[in-house]
Amino acid sequence: MNPEVLEVEPDRRGSTKARLRRLAASDTGRSAGLAAAVIAMNVLALVFTVVFARILGPAGYGSLAALLSAFIILMVPGSALQIATAREVSHAVADGDPNAGHGVRLWLLHLIAATAVVAVLVVPLRGVLGSIIAVDDTWAAAAVPLTGMLWAIICVERGALQGLQHYKLVGFSLVTEGVARLALALLLVGVGLDVTGAFLGTGAALICVGVALFAQLHSRLPHRLNEGEKRLRDLLAGSRAPVAGLTLLFALQEAHVIVVKHEASSKAAGAYAVAAVAAKAIIWVAVGLGMYLLPEASHRARIGTDARPVLLSTLGLVALGGLPMVLVYALAGEPLLRAVFGEDLTGASAALPWLGLAMTFLACSYLCVQYLLALGRKGFIPVLGIAAIADVVLLAGIGANLTNVAISLCALQAAAAVVILSLSLRRREVEPRPLRA
Repeated sequence: MNPEVLEVEPDRRGSTKARLRRLAASDTGRSAGLAAAVIAMNVLALVFTVVFARILGPAGYGSLAALLSAFIILMVPGSALQIATAREVSHAVADGDPNAGHGVRLWLLHLIAATAVVAVLVVPLRGVLGSIIAVDDTWAAAAVPLTGMLWAIICVERGALQGLQHYKLVGFSLVTEGVARLALALLLVGVGLDVTGAFLGTGAALICVGVALFAQLHSRLPHRLNEGEKRLRDLLAGSRAPVAGLTLLFALQEAHVIVVKHEASSKAAGAYAVAAVAAKAIIWVAVGLGMYLLPEASHRARIGTDARPVLLSTLGLVALGGLPMVLVYALAGEPLLRAVFGEDLTGASAALPWLGLAMTFLACSYLCVQYLLALGRKGFIPVLGIAAIADVVLLAGIGANLTNVAISLCALQAAAAVVILSLSLRRREVEPRPLRA
């Protein structure tokens, strides 16, 4: 064998490995890793749905779904805290602060104390909470606000890790949460807790993940507290824009399903709902990408670097995932819905590709909102507010034609995405902050 060939082969292998390492360390590679973690978490959530729908039966799973929906509403403040924490810590990192993240311990301590207070208050109110959520499982209803507090603690921990650029730990925690939730819920149902056990699995998983994340954060956070450090209530006050943005995005994601429920027959509304679930797959990709986008954009803007390239790279990944999804839904939507959900829930197959396209536009809007929040801009809030109102008014006027509803929704989401993207790409000159000695 030619000795020259022997010399070339290792170089080629080494060069391939080097290229892969560079890709993994790039904006595209790191953001795609977080997106993959969120997708894995939501695959586990789908498994959770299928498993407990079979174990609990229609009535039991209906109660569990109501409890989870109430919890999802309470997730918004925690998710906003994650954004605020990631932005705060990434600013400190960009400023060269050697004590970046030193306020996180105090924020977590305050949240843990508030969680203890909530735990005491919800016990006597469990009957009232059960009535509000419309479930007979009052102990599970009492656990809903408590689980919301646990979620807020997790969000601050993940936000701190994002700000410190430990993205692998964030992604690993997402997958671990999904696995633990399924396993612990099965265990609790297995010992006879039924619906209550299935819901408590979520809170138990959050406790496990929260302890594990703090163990990782403990060695990464400075122990010294600075005087004048931002307090939790100040952090909460700075979360008004994230709360407004996430609430309006959630309305744009879910309101059309509620409108169709009012306008169409029960069978048609059910078919539309499962099509909407399939279409929202691309949203979870955007959620993962946003976990990388926000702290990176915040860091770059803080040091005076143009942050738009990281936005464009994540938008490209959404397009890369969304367009093939829409194509599959256009060519094989009906057999796909039949295979996954059954023959009775294929009535919205013609609407499915339009819904997929609409959710792709919404995913782009979501990333732009994360980017604008990272830069401290709020101009997107009126745009989302107008779009949310138009969503309800326009779709209510269309009636029960599912395909027309989906086409109109697609047009509305496209218009909102174009306006918010134009706001995002507008260049503002920012003076870089001087690095601290």
